[in-house]
Amino acid sequence: MGMAVVEEGPLSQSLVFDKRSGYDAQTGIYHSLVHLSEQNKIPTQPNLDTATFVLSQFPPPEQAETLVALIDSATNRRLTYAQLLFSIGGVITTANPLNTETEIAKQVSDSGAKVAISSPEEMHKVSPTGVPVLLTSRGTDDSQLSVEELIEKCEPLEIPGVKPTQSDAAAILYSSGTTGTSKGVVLTHSNFISVITLLKWSVDVSKAHDDVFLCFIPLFHIYGLVFFGLGLFCSGTTTVLMQRFDFQGMLEAINNHKVSNIPAVPPVILGLVKYNGGGYDLSSLRRVGSGAAPLSKEVADAFRVKFPWVELRPGYGLTESCGAATFFVSDQEAKARPGSSARLVPCFTAKVVDSETGLALPPNREGELWLKSPTVMKEYLRNAEATAATFDLEGWLKTGDLCYFDDEGYIYIVDRIKELIKHNGYQVAPAELEAILTGHPQILDAAVIPVEDEAAGQIPIAYVVRAAGAELTEDQIIQFVANQVAPYKKIRRVNFMSAIPRSAAGKILRSELVLQSKQQIPSKL
Repeated sequence: MGMAVVEEGPLSQSLVFDKRSGYDAQTGIYHSLVHLSEQNKIPTQPNLDTATFVLSQFPPPEQAETLVALIDSATNRRLTYAQLLFSIGGVITTANPLNTETEIAKQVSDSGAKVAISSPEEMHKVSPTGVPVLLTSRGTDDSQLSVEELIEKCEPLEIPGVKPTQSDAAAILYSSGTTGTSKGVVLTHSNFISVITLLKWSVDVSKAHDDVFLCFIPLFHIYGLVFFGLGLFCSGTTTVLMQRFDFQGMLEAINNHKVSNIPAVPPVILGLVKYNGGGYDLSSLRRVGSGAAPLSKEVADAFRVKFPWVELRPGYGLTESCGAATFFVSDQEAKARPGSSARLVPCFTAKVVDSETGLALPPNREGELWLKSPTVMKEYLRNAEATAATFDLEGWLKTGDLCYFDDEGYIYIVDRIKELIKHNGYQVAPAELEAILTGHPQILDAAVIPVEDEAAGQIPIAYVVRAAGAELTEDQIIQFVANQVAPYKKIRRVNFMSAIPRSAAGKILRSELVLQSKQQIPSKL
């Protein structure tokens, strides 16, 4: 077995581990096999804040005046780097515009928000909270101040107060709450500076500086905030912004603006696989990333067959790790390992832990993924119980994801541990069944959830969106899956619906489907 000896940063001392997998058999820790060069090292100055760091990475003034940072996909309005407004000197918390007034009020109360910045269309949800509101653009009410007016009429001004340090909170992002109550994730300036540095490194190794990116990932989500709200500004790239996602609008944006790089989510990639053409020129596409949820091997393979000239690079991350934790350095690596979510990025270490014994597991053994890195959150806001349950005593972040590493250090995400279906003592991963279902040419989308069963404990049932004109029956779908899986994994029931409920980042909202299933079949439970 080949061994590597490296000098790591503050997370560890001199380390000895398998140079193929990054696994240290003595400690049970997996190490990143990629290391940052001196020019990409994460800054350690304690008094550095996120805005100052990002601004320091901007192009020089003579380039900033002409280099386009953002393009509005609908209006073609453009902003150069010199026109960007960047620092307001506060801790931010981002909100989903789909949230109700009640949900917004809860977030305002929980986070202790002092000022709200809102679009005119969403102001009615914020006003009842009583916090002052600053609009993003002019509304119909002339008495309401907007950011647009401030930029036009006011000179920049230094905001008085204590300058934040790397250890101070920079943002409070609320987890998606797909399986439970949403929690406030406290991310520090150090977290953001670290992950932005890693994103800048990824652009460098991908040679993506001249790419035109398309943003439809919500900026209130960690994926969108880190990528488009902060990170890409440090690489001098151009981003085309969509106000909201719609599939045809995405195709138009690619066609009209010659988009070459799309950080995407699995439902969008599945949509491209199912896309039958419509006069749009997609030949400018060069790279598509996938995050926020696992991308199945079946969908990845189908995408590469349909778009052989496009690099597809899935990755893995979560809000609590301030975004990406893995990355494919090359397209060749990604092609050779369909179904994998890549290797650990620099400065990350991991464990795969057996949930019953608590032991760290070697390659090719499934367990819960634990992470350590400079990007890992500080805590859950005012929730000591949840924080203690998420970190072990040595500071490892328990992700709640079932995974394994292979012999070359590539990680494979199986599913959320809480979402595994327990059937007659076996564990069934919904993601595996969903991948099979969406592989059917007459199925546009699918979700699998557990339903309680007296005899088996739980049974898998499917919610399916059929393609237009398809006449697939429940029995045909059940048989289609049964032909490809072990008996205990078979779908037992199928419900048809017009759309699978998903979060803004593309995650299936299983809790909604579980509630719906209980309302549909109360007599059988």
